Amino acid sequence: MTDLDATQLLTNARARPTDGSYAGALSPEEAHAVALALPGARLIDVRTRAELDWVGRPALPADRYAAIEWTIWPGSRPNEQFIEQLKAAAGDGPLLFLCRSGVRSKAAAKAATVAGFADCFDILEGFEGDRDAAGHRKTVGGWCKRGLPWIGA
Repeated sequence: MTDLDATQLLTNARARPTDGSYAGALSPEEAHAVALALPGARLIDVRTRAELDWVGRPALPADRYAAIEWTIWPGSRPNEQFIEQLKAAAGDGPLLFLCRSGVRSKAAAKAATVAGFADCFDILEGFEGDRDAAGHRKTVGGWCKRGLPWIGA
């Protein structure tokens, strides 16, 4: 994929309906392509350390990936250092926010935009996707279901 193709993916993401408080939304496949193609792009995984340890994470080069908890585990309390940690991890390209199913990533993209970061994108479906009828994840949507590279726990 070229920078030009990745730029088109971001243009398409900006056209997807959102509440307008962040740049746009990418599918997992689009986020993977953008993270690899655009210098300075960072996938920001906002899941808890427990989720990373027990479930896994996207397999991306270290300079394209950062894990910054949106909520601290244990205790499910907000990470009051989130923006400071994001400043230390961000590159000079788009920020692509990922969580389990797409809720925390939207909140993180909004907060980052308010804090002055440009080009903040939510990754639709998240890492594990929504639950199926039996209550299981990784079967309906998400990074894993889409067959994108990931490192298991």
